[in-house]
Amino acid sequence: MNSVEPISDFFAELNTFVGDRPEQLLQYLYRIQYRYSFIPPQAVQLLAARLGLPASAIHGVIEFYSFLHDTARGDFDILFSDSITDHMLGSRTLAHRLCERLGVRFGEPRGDGRVSVDLTSCTGMCDQGPAMLVNGWTVTRLDEARIEEIARLIETTTPTDEWPAEFFAVEDNIRRRDLLLTSATSIGSALQALLNKGGQGILDELDRSGLRGRGGAGYKTANKWRFCREAEAQQRYVVCNADEGEPGTFKDRVLLNSYADDVFEGMTLCAGVIGASQGYLYLRGEYRYLLDPLQTALERRRQAGLLGHNILGMDGFDFDIDIHMGAGAYICGEESSLIESLEGKRGIPRKRPPFPVTSGFRLQPTVVNNVETFLAATEIAVHGADWFTAVGSGQSTGSKLLSISGDCARPGMYEYPFGVSIRQILQDCGGEDAQAVQVAGAAGSTVPQRDFDRSIAFEDIATGGSFIVFNQARELLDMVQNFARFFAHESCGFCTPCRVGGTLLKDLVDKVHSGHGTEYDLQQMREIGALMRDTSHCGLGTTAPNPVLDTLDKFPAIYQSRLCDSGYEPAFDLDAALQEAKQMRGQDQDTTHFETEP
Repeated sequence: MNSVEPISDFFAELNTFVGDRPEQLLQYLYRIQYRYSFIPPQAVQLLAARLGLPASAIHGVIEFYSFLHDTARGDFDILFSDSITDHMLGSRTLAHRLCERLGVRFGEPRGDGRVSVDLTSCTGMCDQGPAMLVNGWTVTRLDEARIEEIARLIETTTPTDEWPAEFFAVEDNIRRRDLLLTSATSIGSALQALLNKGGQGILDELDRSGLRGRGGAGYKTANKWRFCREAEAQQRYVVCNADEGEPGTFKDRVLLNSYADDVFEGMTLCAGVIGASQGYLYLRGEYRYLLDPLQTALERRRQAGLLGHNILGMDGFDFDIDIHMGAGAYICGEESSLIESLEGKRGIPRKRPPFPVTSGFRLQPTVVNNVETFLAATEIAVHGADWFTAVGSGQSTGSKLLSISGDCARPGMYEYPFGVSIRQILQDCGGEDAQAVQVAGAAGSTVPQRDFDRSIAFEDIATGGSFIVFNQARELLDMVQNFARFFAHESCGFCTPCRVGGTLLKDLVDKVHSGHGTEYDLQQMREIGALMRDTSHCGLGTTAPNPVLDTLDKFPAIYQSRLCDSGYEPAFDLDAALQEAKQMRGQDQDTTHFETEP
């Protein structure tokens, strides 16, 4: 355990701003983890008593979230981003170099308890990687020199707040601005529009604007707000989903850094329309560095009369926002999983219906929108529907924010009117040498060169915002392998199709990647992927096979070139696994074996 004050003292300090409701469990655990590098047994006992929860439930939550641990991780807990974009920038080589310098193995804390090094999923720094987290703080633009300096700082036990500030620098990298990012909106103007037009007037404006959720699914925002407004309830809630865990996505990070007031105003606008008095920003754990600035922005809004009681002097318009930290679970980007996590539970997706607009947080009507959607709602309230519909195409009004990374000269965030072609985007970001683009992250689609004239739009290629470029020199099977491992790791484990199917797909991709695959394995991939799509409990399971199935159809050569000659070869070699045991027993390896039937 780190040399800090006793857990009971820290626990008392936490209670002053966390509270004693069971739904605050994850917030306690998150803070205790980063104070002690793990959740001590005494903390579990104290939490069980304070929150009225069984210890088994608390341990279940600890086991679910990848940033929580019940054994010490060390004074310096380092997690290298395992995103495909970090791989492309040499992250694995740098990670192994740091392990060599520190004399530590992946996933195993060093004997002296000083340091641990491991991998984590995408950290949302794809435009400025390779990246890593150290005790939850983001370190960007890793290279050999920084790795050497980090090793020295750790060996000298230098606290992270004394590390060079440039190590923790995170840039917005906004490369192109359009409708949303160029509008001049003064703080409070959207709420003034609400007072002038009323809730129904704002709903009508949103309806005419055609605004659809910017998370990728594209559900009409006005309908979601209306259904929640009309649902009978004593309390309603507004939730902003800032858990952008899709590999290659980082636009929420930028908006929360530079446009937080517009996002919070959109949440408050929604509250005024639907009659909510409480809101939550669910912030992914990888964005810990944004927590204090966001809290400051919220307090500034309270002081300005834009949050709290009688907002803008309007009697009964009471609304406030709390920030809820995630703890490393991709599945919590799904809205019902996010609500479960918000309630302090494991992020297991709920069965739907009922939908959150009628039975969400605390089983009350809840609007869940993402960061970009709330920003767009703010701007529409101020500038009007006609302003918004002046750009876009077909069923896709307005603009879209894209997080662009990979093999391009100018990675960063770009805003385009819907309808822009992939070819145009590649020209703008310096990715003309692309052989493929992964749109919408690991769960999205792999777009080949022949489709580069297709457009970003709900009626063509929809996306939550991720746009990863792969040049002609890249092995696309490396991407597929990375995504397959990602989905196997991130499955919540609730349903068999996703839990087992994801692991089977990962094993088959590994087998083909290593040159041992056969045509039979490719057929197995298709069958398992189809089963996952048809029978998984939630969207993660149904989209997890996408990178495999998509590339099997569009890039068959990347698989065919790796196949071995045999018609069948098992993914698991039992003889090889038993070789050491046979040698210890003095058995003849050539005669003591098992035959495996296809």
